[in-house]
Amino acid sequence: MKITFLGTGTSSGVPMIGCNCEVCSSNDVRDNRLRSSILITTEKENFAIDCGPDFRQQMLKHKVQQLHGIVYTHEHHDHTAGLDDIRGYNYFMNCPMKLYAAPRVEEAIRREFAYIFADHKYPGIPDVNIYNIENNIDFILGSLLVKPIEVMHYKLPVLGFRINDFTYITDANFIADNELEKVRGTKTLVLNALRKEKHISHFTLDEAIELARKIGAEKTYFTHISHQLGLHENVQKFLPEGMFLSYDGLSIIA
Repeated sequence: MKITFLGTGTSSGVPMIGCNCEVCSSNDVRDNRLRSSILITTEKENFAIDCGPDFRQQMLKHKVQQLHGIVYTHEHHDHTAGLDDIRGYNYFMNCPMKLYAAPRVEEAIRREFAYIFADHKYPGIPDVNIYNIENNIDFILGSLLVKPIEVMHYKLPVLGFRINDFTYITDANFIADNELEKVRGTKTLVLNALRKEKHISHFTLDEAIELARKIGAEKTYFTHISHQLGLHENVQKFLPEGMFLSYDGLSIIA
């Protein structure tokens, strides 16, 4: 199973509009971060976790000719806004896009993209089939068995996902002990680390490092990064062994 980081940035992306800080002005491509998403590739299928406003750009950049489903962590716009751009897959694959979402996230999608679900549909709009997923109930994603993990994004429940020895968690600042048990034994962990300063709804870098040590994965990759964290090259130098800042385009085998 190959994991490709399609985007590793926070909701505003990096560079951030109107900002001239050293990160937003950096010439290092690792400091350019689209909104957070990953692509899961097996021998026969491709699945995305989240499809934010950069979805079209990400699919074109990585030449993803076929996409067999999208799994949603939660309903925030930076994780859902690209849904309209599945139309190309509908056309060339000649089938609805499979969406995997918690019932609350489905409600938000139906509200945000009401025209997709209208009784009288406009020609050429996206075609989707929605499959509800819930915490504590594993689900099948193509040939993969996926275990949801509930984390908290301030007061909003968000789903992380474990597939075999790989775990993806974004937009979190708290994980209960019983949910953390689902993560134990993971060999490859992806975890959000927004910035160095305290934040109301995201782990800081130090908090993410502490949690990663507690989990004890062989390799940990930090994502959902803001320009406030600092230059990629500088931050990476001080990370503990086995921990890395992810960057857009990074591919790993898990």
